[in-house]
Amino acid sequence: MIEKRWLIRENADFEKVDKLSSLLNIDKKIANILVQRGVETYEQARVFFRPELSDLHDPFLMKDMDKAVKRLIEAIDKNESILIYGDYDVDGTTAVAVVYNYLLNFHNKLCYYVPDRYNEGYGISFQGIDYAEENNCSLVIAVDCGIKAIEKTKYANEKGIDLIICDHHNPGETLPEALAVLDPKRTDCDYPYKELSGAGVAFKLMQAFCTVRQEPPEILYKNLDLVVVSIGSDIVPLTGENRILAYYGLQQLNTDPCPGLKSIINITGLIDKEIQVNDIVFKIGPRINAAGRMESGKTAVELLTTDNDKFAEKIGLEINVINSSRKELDHDITDQALKMISEDEISKSAYSTVVYSEDWHKGVIGIVASRLTETYYRPTVVFTKSNGFATGSARSVPGYNLYEAIESCSDLLENFGGHMYAAGLTLKMENLEPFRQRFEDFVKKSITPEQRIPVIIADMEIEIKDITPKFYRLLKQFAPFGPENMTPTFVSKNVFDNGSVKLVGKASDHLKLKVIQHLGDNRCVDGIGFNFGNFYEYIKEYKAIDICYQIFENHFMNQTFLQILIKDIHKVEK
Repeated sequence: MIEKRWLIRENADFEKVDKLSSLLNIDKKIANILVQRGVETYEQARVFFRPELSDLHDPFLMKDMDKAVKRLIEAIDKNESILIYGDYDVDGTTAVAVVYNYLLNFHNKLCYYVPDRYNEGYGISFQGIDYAEENNCSLVIAVDCGIKAIEKTKYANEKGIDLIICDHHNPGETLPEALAVLDPKRTDCDYPYKELSGAGVAFKLMQAFCTVRQEPPEILYKNLDLVVVSIGSDIVPLTGENRILAYYGLQQLNTDPCPGLKSIINITGLIDKEIQVNDIVFKIGPRINAAGRMESGKTAVELLTTDNDKFAEKIGLEINVINSSRKELDHDITDQALKMISEDEISKSAYSTVVYSEDWHKGVIGIVASRLTETYYRPTVVFTKSNGFATGSARSVPGYNLYEAIESCSDLLENFGGHMYAAGLTLKMENLEPFRQRFEDFVKKSITPEQRIPVIIADMEIEIKDITPKFYRLLKQFAPFGPENMTPTFVSKNVFDNGSVKLVGKASDHLKLKVIQHLGDNRCVDGIGFNFGNFYEYIKEYKAIDICYQIFENHFMNQTFLQILIKDIHKVEK
């Protein structure tokens, strides 16, 4: 296990903390965490703890929204066929389902299209436009893609097909000449919130349509379960509008999910449990994603748009089988890649990881890149062979701009795209080795020593006595958790086990302990530390440790008690 460094956030401004603590009548430690997260006033606290759907922004603040809604209403009034076109990942398939499910209440000449990951690749394709033409669709609504589809938009225009683009990715220098381009990240767009998911932008289009038509919004809000699945799976910030959508989306997901999501909830054993964003990230999202990675994203849309419970159950089971195959495949490929690195002295000591095998499945190389990054903690690119080219998926470490490193090799690439932490790229086979060397040289020169050490960011240092049911009840209300509103993480220093430490787990590699602040203390808290069994001998000798952890509730034998989940341990060497 790589030793991690801890970065404890600076305490917030004392006066702001004191004022908020008095206003809300809460513990100053809680107030400190709130101010750190930008909550400083009573109204900000109200929106944070009690978000309302009425707090959502006016969708018409988004550039081109008026044009998009006008054209959509015209298409419905004239009984035109409409194609909803979406990407093959979770965000894309949920976005398609949001638009399809809602518009089906008003219009029956709807169809959808999801491109094939292998034959068409990401985004709007020429084949997709041909499909629209063949099916007499005069309007295409593209969701979670399209912002860079300059040529594809021209192609659609030549065929007399109008295109509404709903995207959330960064635009290029030139926007496609579509009828409407909805993207809060457009430089000329004044929309107040820039971090919507693809399904979030699609939802805003439906919200604008709902407003103009003066339809009751409750029917639209029934699709918020799909929106929160996109928010969780696409790892967008859990702030502002995303927080409101996620808050109500989780309510929908827990009380009345659509048949497709209900089937996945049943399969994953989440039935009768309170589903949180983490469950979306690790259980629900990967199953929806598996269809697009291994077979076709269209299967996922079929699941998310059906109103038939039996059909949903059938598709859900099929997707679960696909996901099991995906997991087996990505574990096998990860093992092969780790073996490649460990058997090569140059690769082991490098500043970056670049691995290739023509036998690897293109659909899982992104997952494999993430796993390798976790193991070796350095910028990583995993390549496989596709259509005669080396196709790669890249992942980075916190703070390091992977996109710049790839861009420095642009003359060796056929195409590439992405952002700071994740990217995709394609190159000719003969350029694979030159790329490996150039990428390594760039990373070696530009990565800092700190970026090569895993970091845990903690909110603040507290004492064991601070961990009370009341303290936890307030922390729990910080949910939903996600980027920019992560689960609060704490550090306690010079703590001990009270003599009950033991090894647990099949391989006896996990620690179970009762943590006290001072030897002889009666006040203790239960703790679990997964994969920290190597500290057992040290801790059982009543030696002091510093711990970094999160607090949660454990439900066992009809009892509920507080427990800490240990994220890291440092020995206190005297």
